[in-house]
Amino acid sequence: FPTGIMLQQHAIAIPHCEAIHAKSSAIYLLRPTNKVHFQQADDDNDVAVSLVIALIVENPQQQLKLLRCLFGKLQQPDIVETLITLPETQLKEYFTKYVLDSDE
Repeated sequence: FPTGIMLQQHAIAIPHCEAIHAKSSAIYLLRPTNKVHFQQADDDNDVAVSLVIALIVENPQQQLKLLRCLFGKLQQPDIVETLITLPETQLKEYFTKYVLDSDE
Protein backbone atom coordinates (compact mmCIF):
# COMPACT_ATOMS: atom_id res chain seq x y z
CA PHE A 1 0.00 0.00 0.00
CA PRO A 2 1.23 3.55 -0.72
CA THR A 3 2.29 5.24 2.52
CA GLY A 4 3.88 8.56 1.50
CA ILE A 5 2.31 11.65 3.04
CA MET A 6 3.03 15.22 1.98
CA LEU A 7 2.82 17.53 4.97
CA GLN A 8 3.22 21.31 5.09
CA GLN A 9 7.02 21.37 4.96
CA HIS A 10 8.19 17.77 4.66
CA ALA A 11 7.10 14.44 3.26
CA ILE A 12 7.01 11.38 5.51
CA ALA A 13 6.07 7.74 5.09
CA ILE A 14 4.36 5.44 7.57
CA PRO A 15 4.74 1.91 6.18
CA HIS A 16 3.01 -0.78 8.21
CA CYS A 17 2.08 -4.41 7.85
CA GLU A 18 -1.24 -6.02 8.57
CA ALA A 19 -1.44 -6.89 12.26
CA ILE A 20 -1.99 -10.56 11.47
CA HIS A 21 1.58 -10.74 10.09
CA ALA A 22 3.24 -9.13 13.13
CA LYS A 23 5.17 -11.38 15.51
CA SER A 24 5.99 -8.57 17.95
CA SER A 25 5.22 -4.86 18.02
CA ALA A 26 7.85 -2.27 17.16
CA ILE A 27 8.24 1.26 15.84
CA TYR A 28 11.27 2.24 13.79
CA LEU A 29 12.18 5.86 13.08
CA LEU A 30 14.35 6.11 9.98
CA ARG A 31 15.98 9.31 8.74
CA PRO A 32 17.69 8.47 5.45
CA THR A 33 20.79 10.41 4.43
CA ASN A 34 19.20 10.95 1.02
CA LYS A 35 15.46 11.30 0.64
CA VAL A 36 13.66 8.10 -0.34
CA HIS A 37 10.73 8.08 -2.77
CA PHE A 38 7.39 6.63 -1.67
CA GLN A 39 4.11 6.61 -3.52
CA GLN A 40 1.66 9.02 -1.93
CA ALA A 41 -1.17 7.47 0.02
CA ASP A 42 -3.80 9.68 -1.62
CA ASP A 43 -2.73 9.68 -5.29
CA ASP A 44 -0.34 8.11 -7.81
CA ASN A 45 2.50 10.61 -7.35
CA ASP A 46 5.74 9.96 -5.52
CA VAL A 47 7.07 12.08 -2.67
CA ALA A 48 10.67 12.41 -1.49
CA VAL A 49 10.57 11.41 2.16
CA SER A 50 12.82 12.75 4.95
CA LEU A 51 11.31 10.63 7.74
CA VAL A 52 10.03 7.05 7.75
CA ILE A 53 8.02 5.79 10.71
CA ALA A 54 7.77 2.03 10.20
CA LEU A 55 5.13 0.29 12.30
CA ILE A 56 4.74 -3.31 13.35
CA VAL A 57 1.67 -3.70 15.55
CA GLU A 58 0.13 -7.01 16.63
CA ASN A 59 -3.34 -5.73 17.54
CA PRO A 60 -5.48 -4.26 14.71
CA GLN A 61 -7.33 -1.89 17.04
CA GLN A 62 -4.04 -0.68 18.51
CA GLN A 63 -2.67 -0.15 15.01
CA LEU A 64 -5.62 2.06 14.06
CA LYS A 65 -5.29 4.01 17.31
CA LEU A 66 -1.56 4.50 16.71
CA LEU A 67 -2.08 5.65 13.11
CA ARG A 68 -4.68 8.21 14.25
CA CYS A 69 -2.29 9.46 16.92
CA LEU A 70 0.55 9.79 14.41
CA PHE A 71 -1.58 11.56 11.81
CA GLY A 72 -2.72 14.05 14.43
CA LYS A 73 0.74 14.78 15.81
CA LEU A 74 2.43 14.94 12.43
CA GLN A 75 0.14 17.80 11.37
CA GLN A 76 2.25 19.98 13.68
CA PRO A 77 5.24 21.22 11.63
CA ASP A 78 7.40 21.77 14.73
CA ILE A 79 7.08 18.12 15.75
CA VAL A 80 8.01 16.87 12.28
CA GLU A 81 10.95 19.27 12.05
CA THR A 82 12.20 18.12 15.45
CA LEU A 83 11.90 14.44 14.49
CA ILE A 84 13.97 15.09 11.38
CA THR A 85 16.69 17.23 12.99
CA LEU A 86 17.01 16.06 16.60
CA PRO A 87 20.23 14.22 17.50
CA GLU A 88 19.76 10.45 17.36
CA THR A 89 20.53 10.09 21.08
CA GLN A 90 17.43 12.18 21.93
CA LEU A 91 15.05 10.87 19.28
CA LYS A 92 13.47 7.94 21.14
CA GLU A 93 12.74 10.01 24.25
CA TYR A 94 11.26 12.88 22.23
CA PHE A 95 9.11 10.57 20.08
CA THR A 96 7.79 8.74 23.13
CA LYS A 97 7.08 11.88 25.14
CA TYR A 98 5.73 14.27 22.50
CA VAL A 99 4.19 11.95 19.94
CA LEU A 100 3.11 8.72 21.66
CA ASP A 101 2.42 9.79 25.25
CA SER A 102 1.18 13.34 24.69
CA ASP A 103 -2.53 13.90 25.34
CA GLU A 104 -2.73 17.08 23.28
